[in-house]
Amino acid sequence: MLNPLSLVSPRALRAALRDRLTFRAKLAAAFTALFFCAGAALLIFVTVLARQGTMEQFASITTDHTAGPTAPQPTSSTSSAPSGPTRPGPADSTWSRQQAEDARLARVEVTNRLQETAVRQMVLWSAVGLAVMAVLSGAMGWWLAGRALRPVRKVILAARRMSEENLHERLQLTGPRDELRELGDTYDTMLDRLERSFTSQRRFVANASHELRTPLAAQRTSIEVGLADPLPAHLIPVREDLLITNREAEHLIAALLLLARSDRGLDETKDTDLAELTRQAADELSSLAAEHTVVTAVHTTPLAVNGDPVLLKHLASNLVRNAIQYNHPQGTVTVRIDDARRLTVTNTGPRIDPTRVDGLFEPFRRLDRDRTAVHGHGLGLSIVRSIATAHGGTVTAAPGPAGGLRVEVQLPTTR
Repeated sequence: MLNPLSLVSPRALRAALRDRLTFRAKLAAAFTALFFCAGAALLIFVTVLARQGTMEQFASITTDHTAGPTAPQPTSSTSSAPSGPTRPGPADSTWSRQQAEDARLARVEVTNRLQETAVRQMVLWSAVGLAVMAVLSGAMGWWLAGRALRPVRKVILAARRMSEENLHERLQLTGPRDELRELGDTYDTMLDRLERSFTSQRRFVANASHELRTPLAAQRTSIEVGLADPLPAHLIPVREDLLITNREAEHLIAALLLLARSDRGLDETKDTDLAELTRQAADELSSLAAEHTVVTAVHTTPLAVNGDPVLLKHLASNLVRNAIQYNHPQGTVTVRIDDARRLTVTNTGPRIDPTRVDGLFEPFRRLDRDRTAVHGHGLGLSIVRSIATAHGGTVTAAPGPAGGLRVEVQLPTTR
């Protein structure tokens, strides 16, 4: 049977393992590998030198004992010769040398066995000790890597907690002026810039809300008063066009300010029933549905969401309004909150190219390429996505099989 790992090259396998390991694991593995390589080199070095040294020592010991004791002189019980030195014969000399050689070879064999046993035991227990120390060094490396990366972990947790409400928090790392301290200081500097930017944006939105709406309100009042009835017949359409233009400008400014507000995030949140807000939005848009001869069907179950009620109602209102405006006469709009705890709005509008669906969530994007062909400013779905993102949710859209659009909003819910 073919092994699947045999189809993967060693380089690709190493790259896959390297990508899956965390930096802490890589650092601990590096400590372990460094200790193991150093220990293996030390073991080889000691083994070679010990073997060479014992061979020399045993060789010198063997040389010192090569001569050994002299062979005993043979005596004859039948000899009655008077005492006096006797000289060994040739046979006795040969027997003595053979005996000495046999003794030397025996000692050499014993010496070699002792040497091999000693080296084998040293290598065995040194390898066991090396393995145990490698495991301990890996655990120690993991602990040391954790301590070394603790400031980085602190930066990560602070970045995850960061939002518009806690931009005033700072890390303020202490310790020597090293790379980790510089990383913390850089993060604090970035928060300073972000805090100034968000403060400036809040101030701009508040000022723009007042400065832009006030002139438009004054302009509408001037049109209504200055062109009040009785009015020549040819000026009546002009007045209506001016009022419509003024009203569209107010709606555009309100939509832009709502988009800016949702992009900033949530100021205050509370538990809200999204189903109730959705029904209210559909009821308020019933006149618009009647104007477009569109039938709206609402099927909801209670859906508790922790968020901003005003923004959530705008989310539902924009979804229903878009479904009504971009629909066929005598079409339908279905609003549903199902057991999966998601808000779905479906209409029976014209067919939509699937490649253009994602672009509908961009500001000022419409289905019709002509910006003046339909009412609206192309901000509805942009506002929906921004509000959903501010609440930690997601928005997906897909064209219907017979035309129209299906938009699903999934929000974190409170049980």
